[in-house]
Amino acid sequence: MALACACGALGLAAPAVADVTVGVADDRGKMAADGGARFLADMRDVGLTENRITLAWDPEHPTTIRDQASLDRYVANATAAGIRLSIVIAPSRARALFGSGAVTNQFVAFVAQVARTYPQIKDIGVGNEPNQPRFWQPQFSTRGAGLACTAYARVLAQAYDALKAVSTSITVLGVSLSPRGNDNALAATNASTSPVRCIRDMGVAYRALRRKRPIMDELAFHPHPNSNTDTFLVGYRWPNAGTPNLGRIKQAIWDAFRGTAQPVFQEAGRPVSRAARPPLRFRLNEIGWQTVIPDSSRGAYYGRESVPRLAEERHQSDVYSALIPYYACDESVRSMLYYGLVDEPDLDRWQAGLMRADGTRRPSYNSVKSMLARGLARCTRRAVRWRHSTVVVGATAKFGERRRSAGDTNWTFVAGSEEASLVTGAMYRLKSRRLSVAARKKLLAAVGIRRSPKPVLTAKTKVRAHQGAFVRFKRKRLKAGYYVFALRLRAEMNPTRTTALVSRPFAVGKPR
Repeated sequence: MALACACGALGLAAPAVADVTVGVADDRGKMAADGGARFLADMRDVGLTENRITLAWDPEHPTTIRDQASLDRYVANATAAGIRLSIVIAPSRARALFGSGAVTNQFVAFVAQVARTYPQIKDIGVGNEPNQPRFWQPQFSTRGAGLACTAYARVLAQAYDALKAVSTSITVLGVSLSPRGNDNALAATNASTSPVRCIRDMGVAYRALRRKRPIMDELAFHPHPNSNTDTFLVGYRWPNAGTPNLGRIKQAIWDAFRGTAQPVFQEAGRPVSRAARPPLRFRLNEIGWQTVIPDSSRGAYYGRESVPRLAEERHQSDVYSALIPYYACDESVRSMLYYGLVDEPDLDRWQAGLMRADGTRRPSYNSVKSMLARGLARCTRRAVRWRHSTVVVGATAKFGERRRSAGDTNWTFVAGSEEASLVTGAMYRLKSRRLSVAARKKLLAAVGIRRSPKPVLTAKTKVRAHQGAFVRFKRKRLKAGYYVFALRLRAEMNPTRTTALVSRPFAVGKPR
């Protein structure tokens, strides 16, 4: 994410960075026998102001709100306590919405039913982690094409319209995106879709619908770490994304939805028109670093731990407290929610709470409380600003320019980029050993696009992110003279983003 001036080209002041809302994603309060009284008291003691809860939809009982009596009581208590509630509604089975328009209609009707039942809840999420097979199947076709996020986008569009029909004041939260996916339809386990490619697939589906309305008001994202021992500044390689990689998600949204009725993220120096819809914002509604359990609390847990590497409690505390001022200065982040106020007692589940399963407080409880009490949910430094890229991220080439013998027929060089890209390579003959500025510009503009000047050789290949690829030309003996290699890389996620590169001149044989 770029740090840039907040002033727009028209001289308009950039909007002030609002406080980031800090809360928890935890269902314990809604299921508590006391109506969540203790849970809400602990939230208020820390200074947390938002609670995301979940609701599973059962296709066999399509109009039944599970545990409605408990949910009714908790919603009333949380509202009275000043806690903002958001709710994510998702099918109880991963294949529930596959191949049946009638079942999808029932799910959408249920989402609207919940909105009418609880008008106090203005933030409603549709679906959870559709890029993961645990929550959405099938992920891929038999030929390996992505299916999950395309199908999800169509469901989200229907749900958006249904929710807005209930109340235009409802904020529709989309995706609840997992930070990782392997994009491998043949994976032995967990064949899943990366967040960047999931967003790309959603954009394709959205454009096919020819909608004149958005499909989401805010983007829910789960930037869990790749390893619990990582700091919050350690992210993922493209096309996955973690806490420091929000710019990658913003770029993916821009690539997928630019020029449509679906808002993208605010950009530095580009004020939003008063007539336009507000820009997209993040709801980071699951962030969790799982920790070891101290011996003193182990009696409150059961089962076996399923995570190989866990954070020490002090490490979790440092991360949780640092995330507050880190996100406070990114105007695109509306809220961040720790995944769990209280641990789940089953060790096969989730242990990343501010409190252990026995109710004792982890160091993170007091560190988060301290940060919020000091007002650090408000930005105290230069705000983070972002601008979309128009080029291929990290595009490089190793041309290996050197004199070649007249008998050489093996023409190749290496191209690379930090995202998946498509490469068109070319080899041009020069009139002299010098490549003027004007001639260089002409080649940069022409390579992979125009037939003039005519290349001697051409080649095409694909580049995987962070992996070099050989650009191999057809074997051919060339006339003695001076030549250059050139290439144009096109971003796989958006071919309009390109980068062109040209080598230094090199000699073949003994030019006259």
